[in-house]
Amino acid sequence: MSTSILRVTGLVAALALSACVGNDFERAAGGAVVGGLAAKALDGNVAGGVLIGAAAGALADDVAGY
Repeated sequence: MSTSILRVTGLVAALALSACVGNDFERAAGGAVVGGLAAKALDGNVAGGVLIGAAAGALADDVAGY
């Protein structure tokens, strides 16, 4: 139980910090970190999480229209 709480807390902290970036490269790097952490926390494929997170981070402003 405490391991799950720790994992969720870490993910929330990583997501909060990933919002503090400016350009596409920084968003891709932040997305890669968050994707890797999320995959690790959920016992998934870390490499896949990193790739998906990086792509999502790089394209986040294009989809949101900022």
